[in-house]
Amino acid sequence: MISGAVATWKALPVAQRRMIATLLVAIGLANVAQPFPDLAPLQHGPTVLLTIGAPWMLRRWPLSSQSVGCIWLFLLLHTFGARWIYSYLPYDDWARMLSGHDISSLLGLHRNAYDRLVHFAFGALLTAPVAEIARRKGSLRHGWSLAFAFAAIGLGSALYEIFEWLLTVIAAGETADYYNGQQGDVWDPQKDMAAAQIGSTLALIALLRGRGRDPIGETPSPKGPAQ
Repeated sequence: MISGAVATWKALPVAQRRMIATLLVAIGLANVAQPFPDLAPLQHGPTVLLTIGAPWMLRRWPLSSQSVGCIWLFLLLHTFGARWIYSYLPYDDWARMLSGHDISSLLGLHRNAYDRLVHFAFGALLTAPVAEIARRKGSLRHGWSLAFAFAAIGLGSALYEIFEWLLTVIAAGETADYYNGQQGDVWDPQKDMAAAQIGSTLALIALLRGRGRDPIGETPSPKGPAQ
């Protein structure tokens, strides 16, 4: 079993191995002196499982390193925010320490907006990997793969918001509000989904403009040697 895991690991391109390793390190660092230990498993557990399973998934369903890099960056943004369960990420304190001004006052924000940034990144960074999967596994043409990716981002956002709603129903009210980051905004789910679709739209524009540099043909073979 161990030899099989090692072989699976070594079969991945070096760049992808480095991304998986750095993500595991980031998750570990995010949980040092964890300020919200009761909610940390909910925030980081799925990311840990996904990261540990990534070598097998990428061996079975290979992706280009560009697409893996997009997923890696999104998960890093999530892991960073998850340390402070998003709602309490102290970017205003950091900004005041560096410049004497806080970001919320400069931008007229009435809540911690880091979660909105990550929802935007969900659309902006995951559109390309989803489109690549649609082309490789679904044999969709370029335009249809992008349309599928845009729709999939919307579906994924909606399913996540439904999950948060179910958590609110099942969990204690205060704990659920801490987890889902609503921060008193009754339109939070709709704004989160809109942020994701705006990010996906910008990604579509970039992908259409860079069609001639499509990296999908560079996907490594699942049985090929490490690069």
